[in-house]
Amino acid sequence: MTEDIGLSWMAAQCDDLEDLPPDELDCLAEHGPVAATLRIAARSVTDLDRSGALRFGQDVRRLSQSPLSDGTLRTVWVGATDHVFDPAKDGVRARDWLGLLEEAWLSAERRAHPAFVPPAAAPVTDCESRRAVLRAMCPLADGLTDAAEKHVYPLPLPGLVPALEQVVVHACADLGYRLFLRALKAYFVLIDKTSHDAFIVLGRRFGYPALLVEDNLNYQE
Repeated sequence: MTEDIGLSWMAAQCDDLEDLPPDELDCLAEHGPVAATLRIAARSVTDLDRSGALRFGQDVRRLSQSPLSDGTLRTVWVGATDHVFDPAKDGVRARDWLGLLEEAWLSAERRAHPAFVPPAAAPVTDCESRRAVLRAMCPLADGLTDAAEKHVYPLPLPGLVPALEQVVVHACADLGYRLFLRALKAYFVLIDKTSHDAFIVLGRRFGYPALLVEDNLNYQE
């Protein structure tokens, strides 16, 4: 189980097929990645606490309402998972897929709470938060780039670090940081104590659950 929240929680689900319910695995095999991720989006309403579930809808809109290109959105998502849940495999553009995710999440919320009104996206865009996340990312940029671009499994993924930086700068520093953490974990990038400590400080800054940062992090003192 993951301690993650929002859209980065869904990335964690997609990065570990063993933890998926059988019906979602069947959906992936029979109907493809888009249909499977829509089921996971709906499940966020019951599997996450209220704050985490609300963050899911906010995260999706933080990306869909941003100026980021479809290529950037897809790169970030694929880098935070294991390539299995790439919407492009179904011929669906990343921003269209985000719209479908929001619809699935909102429908599930209104089944549970008929009068539900989604909160504003409220992206974290202040310069201090952006700079803090970019500083924390910088020492790991080369290691993540090597892991994403030079390894042949699952597939090479060029441009991952610049895409993550674009999320931090042009969408939301909080979400960009969580997706960066997911990418580090997906590629099992080794983290030293200096970066580990900086990550913990940032997690506290954004009010994350206690184990969100450290869960499955490849940390070595």
